[in-house]
Amino acid sequence: MGKGKLEKFAEMEEMENVFQLPFSVVKAVPFDMKGHWREQYFGNSNPIYLELGCGKGEYTVGLARLYPNINFIGVDIKGARMWTGARQALHEGLRNVAFLRTNIEAIEYFFDTDEVDGIWLTFSDPQMKKVNKRLTSTNFLGKYRKFLKDGGEINVKTDSNFLYTYTNAVVELNHLSLDVCCDNIYADNSVLEANPNLNIRTYYEQMWLDRGITIKYIRFRLTREGDLQEPDIDIPEDTYRSYGRNKRTQG
Repeated sequence: MGKGKLEKFAEMEEMENVFQLPFSVVKAVPFDMKGHWREQYFGNSNPIYLELGCGKGEYTVGLARLYPNINFIGVDIKGARMWTGARQALHEGLRNVAFLRTNIEAIEYFFDTDEVDGIWLTFSDPQMKKVNKRLTSTNFLGKYRKFLKDGGEINVKTDSNFLYTYTNAVVELNHLSLDVCCDNIYADNSVLEANPNLNIRTYYEQMWLDRGITIKYIRFRLTREGDLQEPDIDIPEDTYRSYGRNKRTQG
């Protein structure tokens, strides 16, 4: 039998690679390490990449293994899931990994101007009914601009055709630089060869693949110039979203 949530939360309090600050706390008390992640935690001057909505941290840990000269921080509010990745990183002695348990809506409170080089969004909830909650919405892009380097990259790996279509529309409308756009990465060897990080597979990604759902990928660059505009388009909803993301079946 696996550990219960309370046991995991207690263990995470002692993990040196985990920081836990809910939105209510960080709004009242500034986060001391904001702007100082490299010197105060990682002890190097390497680039920093975030994975927002990291879940169990499988992708964060996988990226850290693949790129030892890049620092990775997994961010999520679900502590019981994050425990898995944090524990694995400690077990493997990965010094280029950290985990931040907080609300993603508060992400700009933890990082300072130009502190982050890139962002990964892996299998984010498409939030088909709530535009401002989509992690590629102008609401969140505005937050990312506060700490992402000018022209920093945003990587979106998703099972959702809705989120894929929406993100492409945001990129096109706002004239953002598009590096890669592929609606089925495992059918395009050239994309996989050029982006070995896409070969990292999480539990949920394998679940989508087993159900015949294709995996999409977009990488674009976010600049600080200009006002961001929301696309006004109708997008067909994902037909397999019947019982929430954990119970998806293909329609």
